[in-house]
Amino acid sequence: MGNFCCHFEARDKDQAGDQADLSKAIIIFVLGGPGSGKGTQCELIVKKYGYKHLSAGDLLREEVKKRTPLGKEMEGLMKEGKLVPTEVTVRLLRQAMQSSSNHKFLIDGFPRALDQAETFEQEVKPPELVLFFDCPEEEMKKRLLKRGESSGRSDDNEETIVKRFRTFLDCSMPVVEYYERKRKLAKISAVPPPDEVFVEVEKAMDSLPSQQSKASARNDDYETTDAHGAGQLAAA
Repeated sequence: MGNFCCHFEARDKDQAGDQADLSKAIIIFVLGGPGSGKGTQCELIVKKYGYKHLSAGDLLREEVKKRTPLGKEMEGLMKEGKLVPTEVTVRLLRQAMQSSSNHKFLIDGFPRALDQAETFEQEVKPPELVLFFDCPEEEMKKRLLKRGESSGRSDDNEETIVKRFRTFLDCSMPVVEYYERKRKLAKISAVPPPDEVFVEVEKAMDSLPSQQSKASARNDDYETTDAHGAGQLAAA
């Protein structure tokens, strides 16, 4: 894997001149076990709040689809339910962010381990919020097996699902606890219907300083317009 990572790093450095500055980026991590409904909630967040949705899993699967040497190596790891090396995942995400015209990013399924969180914070920046969708194992298994009937994904089978869930518990729960200690975590039950889950998501999103600043700006604009209109009526 080392040779692939070195190749990836060299390609990353070659593109440094064209990379966008991410210092002002607003980043939200979305965590949850496989089948917890992260993708559905991300679609709703994008529609309402205008974030750029980046799925770490989709970026990795796209690399696999290209059948590059790196992609073939990652495919074997993913089939085993194991984590792809941190440096690869972080660089794929960073490049996707730098190639986007948006400055607000919703990163789905990442970080899956504490070293990923730490590396991302060092190489990019810390997230503003972490959404954690909490869902029991049996519910997630039922959802994934149902999805596997039509998804065609090689990892939507019972054996791999169990491995993925164990990996999530072992590697990702420390990440949840890490951001909980930093007071950046919003823990949301993923068991109710999607629209009910999204109500809780909205509460977390609307509490963000960046979102509150926008609301304040809109209120200021309204008050200015209202005062201007009142002046016109008084003059009349």
